[in-house]
Amino acid sequence: MKAQIITIGDEILIGQIVDTNSAWIATELTKLGFQVQTMLSVSDEAHEIESAITEALKSVKLTIVTGGLGPTKDDITKTTLSRFFQMPLAFKQEVYDDVVSFIERRGGKMNPLNRDQALFPEGAKWLKNRQGTAPGMWFETSGSVVISLPGVPSEMKGIMMDEVIPALKNHFPLPSTIYQTLMLTGIAESHLALKIEDWENNLPKGMKLAYLPSPGIIRLRLGFTSDNPAKAQEIIQQEIEKVKPIIVKFLFSETEQSLELTLVNLLKNNAKTISIAESCTGGNLSHLITSIPGSSSVFKGSVVAYSNEIKTRVLGVDSVVLDTYGAVSGQVVEQMAQGTLRLMESDFSIATSGIAGPDGGSVEKPVGMVWIAIATKNQVLSKKFQFGTERSINITRSSLAALNWLREVLLHETFPDN
Repeated sequence: MKAQIITIGDEILIGQIVDTNSAWIATELTKLGFQVQTMLSVSDEAHEIESAITEALKSVKLTIVTGGLGPTKDDITKTTLSRFFQMPLAFKQEVYDDVVSFIERRGGKMNPLNRDQALFPEGAKWLKNRQGTAPGMWFETSGSVVISLPGVPSEMKGIMMDEVIPALKNHFPLPSTIYQTLMLTGIAESHLALKIEDWENNLPKGMKLAYLPSPGIIRLRLGFTSDNPAKAQEIIQQEIEKVKPIIVKFLFSETEQSLELTLVNLLKNNAKTISIAESCTGGNLSHLITSIPGSSSVFKGSVVAYSNEIKTRVLGVDSVVLDTYGAVSGQVVEQMAQGTLRLMESDFSIATSGIAGPDGGSVEKPVGMVWIAIATKNQVLSKKFQFGTERSINITRSSLAALNWLREVLLHETFPDN
C-alpha cells in the first residue's frame, strides 16, 4: 500500500533546517509494509498545503503531514485542514484538559494561544501529544487517511509511536516487510557488486537487495515481504548464510552495529586495551572510540601529534627518520605507534599520518595517501592506503580503515598478511 509524506514549513524550503522527519517516518512506515511513494515539502501557504493534499489523495491511501500545528499565527495547518475536510473547528474539552495538564506539569500557566490548541476539527480523531501541546489529527475520506502531526521531531515521534503506528496496524492490515542489513568496510561498492553478482542473480523471487554506501562503509540491505514475518526472517537468514563466505573479509556486523562499537566489544571480549596517536585524522579516530559508552574500559588515551615537533618531543619519533622519510611514511607512523604504546602502556596502539587534502600533495605523496600503523609490545606493522581528494572523507575513511585493521588483528589473533 502506497503512502506519502508532506512536510510543511518555509524554514525547510529556504534551507534553515534539515527535514529529518520524513526519513524517520519513512523508516517506520516501511516496517509496517507501506511503500512510501513521495516525500514533499511545501511552504506555509494554505493553497500549497491544499494542493499537496489533493494530489496525494489521488494516488495514495495514507498521507502523513508534519509541521504548522503550533499556537502562533504562522501555524496554519490545522485551520487549512479543517477547511479542506469541511470539519469546523470546535472547542474540545478533552484536548484542553490535556494541554492544561501538560503545561502545569512543567510549571507553566495557560495563555490564550495555548487555549486555542483545544480548537479541534469536528469529526477528526484526536492523537494525544505527550511531548507538547499541539495535538495530532487523523482524518478519513473516501477510504484514505490523512494524519497531521507537529513538526517538532520529539513530538512527532512520540505521537507516531504512541498513537499512529498502533492505529495504522488496525486500520490497514498489511503484510510485514522484514529487513536485515549487513555492514561492510574495506571494499568499493562496484567491487562488492561484482563479487556477489552470482549470489544476487539467484536471490529468491520477491527479495529486495539495496546497496547503501557511505564513506568507508557499505550497508547491504536485504528485504522480504510476507504475511509470515518469521518465515520472511528465515528466508533472509538463509541468503545471508550463502553470501557470508564471499564477503567474510569485509563483513563486520549483521545487525547495523557500527564499526567502532564492534571494535570496542572485541577489545572488551579479549580483555585488551588500546591507545592512539593521530596526525591526519586529527582526533577523529579517538572520537569514534570514545563515542561508545563503556569505552573507558579499553581506551587508555591518545595524542594528536599534528606537528613534527610533537611527533618527536612527545611520541619520541627519531628526527633523523622524520627528516629522511617525511611525516607521511611507514617509518614515522610505526614510531608514532610505538611511542604512544610506551606512553599509555596499552596492549595495542594505532597511529595515523597522511595528506588529508585538499592541498599538500606531491607526485610521490599525493593527496589521500595515508599511512596507518598498529603496534604491540612485540611487533609493529604499517600499511599504506590511497583515498581521494576530499578532506573530510579522507579523515573518515582513514579512521575507519584503522579501526577495521585492528578488528582484523583481534579476530586473527595475529597480524594479517600484507
